[in-house]
Order: sequence, then structure tokens, then C-alpha cells
Amino acid sequence: MALDRQEREEFLAGRHVASLAVERGDGRAPLTVPIWYWYEPGGQVRVITGADSAKARLISAAGRFSLLVQRTVPTYVYVSVDGPVVAATPTTVADMVTEASRYLDAEGVDDYVSGSGVTATDSAGLLTLSLQPEHWLSADLGWGQREPS
Repeated sequence: MALDRQEREEFLAGRHVASLAVERGDGRAPLTVPIWYWYEPGGQVRVITGADSAKARLISAAGRFSLLVQRTVPTYVYVSVDGPVVAATPTTVADMVTEASRYLDAEGVDDYVSGSGVTATDSAGLLTLSLQPEHWLSADLGWGQREPS
């Protein structure tokens, strides 16, 4: 059963590791890699990557990418979103903290940010990419059986 708008946005806003996919443009299958991200309902999806990474080069060429997030235990739920990149900005300390806080405890966030090399004046060669959701696919394959709250 497809998720309604609120359900899919809330699920995407949850803490999941996403699969990012971007067209290669060379006759090969899309590049697909796991990635951390952050999203607030109604907003843009943001990811951090190296400015000189294969992901960044391919996303720059394609102008868009897609993300898939899923829950693989009953009930199985997924949300897939794709859209254009509307911003590619040098990563800030605030970006690093926002992203890492979704996945790590406070000590882990501090270690992650300090180890990234990102400072108030240097993005350490990282980019924050913002995707504007354009197309959505979603489903709860629990066939009407929702996970208890």
C-alpha cells in the first residue's frame, strides 16, 4: 500500500542509511552507494560528499540523483525520492553536526566533526548537496499491518 504524503515524508525524515543512485551516462548501470543524509518534511534532502568524489562529479553532470531508504524488518517500508540538485555548497561545521547527530551519540559527533577537517573557515574539500524532491515512490508492504508504536 502506498504511503500518503505525510507518511512518506515522516519516514524519509527518520534515521536511515540511504542508497544514493546517480546516472553514470556511459552505458553502465547507475552508481549506487550508501550515504548518510538529513531531511525535514517539506524541505530538501541534504547529503555530504567529497567535492572531487565520483558521486560529486556524476551528480554535477546529471544535475540530479535519487535516494532510497527502507526498513527491512516487518513491516517492510520504503521511500524513494529523486529530483534536481538545487544547491552545492561548501560543507560547514553546522552541516557536519546536523548530519552526524542523526547517526551518532554526542561524543561520536564531536569525533566525527573534528576528524573531518571541516572548520569555520575550511570545508575540507566537502560539498553539501541539496536535492529538491520531485518524484516519490513509497510503500508499506505490511498489507495493512502496521508496526506497533
